[in-house]
Amino acid sequence: MRLAPHLHRLGGDIVSSYLVELPDGITLIDAGLPGHWRDLQRELREIGCPLSDIRGLILTHGDSDHIGFAERLRREGVPVYVHAADAHRARTGEKPKTAMGPARVMPTAGFLAYALRKGGFRTAYPRVVQEVADGDRLDLPGAPLVIGMPGHSPGSIAVHVPAVGALFVGDALTTRHVLTGRSGAQPAPFSDDPAVALASLDRIAGVDAAWVLPGHGAPWHGSPAAIAAAVREQAETPA
Repeated sequence: MRLAPHLHRLGGDIVSSYLVELPDGITLIDAGLPGHWRDLQRELREIGCPLSDIRGLILTHGDSDHIGFAERLRREGVPVYVHAADAHRARTGEKPKTAMGPARVMPTAGFLAYALRKGGFRTAYPRVVQEVADGDRLDLPGAPLVIGMPGHSPGSIAVHVPAVGALFVGDALTTRHVLTGRSGAQPAPFSDDPAVALASLDRIAGVDAAWVLPGHGAPWHGSPAAIAAAVREQAETPA
């Protein structure tokens, strides 16, 4: 799905990943679920680009619903980047147990059913990853900047690509709570440390971007400062 010139979304509001297409190649942000491989192939066909145009895949964190087709892509020769603090998580799927928090039966069942259809329970984790750190400017199309956003996981990051006016935030926040079905800007569920995740919103408030793109929920066409304020407000409102 084309969001703006050179900016595309794979998947949908339940699980999303993103494609940045520029003259020097393609940068992917997150890899969704394994079944999103077909979405990637379809999007490449629509923009007339071969798989070999993909220069790198950046993971916003190491959770399985962002790992999806990462290993399949790595086997095609595409490097996979993840923050050093989430490298083990990305390679193994190991993560601490977190409180489930508020949930409703139908949205939760819908999320699980979608994950099942998209192969989410047979994820192949990438065997090799390239570790990145806060402040790194990666040598990939769009010169993506890594912004550390710990809280959802220790190595959660946002990725700023000024060339397309976009900030990709993974699960640093969400615009659709997968367990309650609640829409709008709000904290993401399953965070290792929700308080730290809220504090990390300060890291993006000054970023200049027209799009804020989460891993779950509708794209936010507005400033990072505005969505950070909206998430903080919703954090004080019962689900």
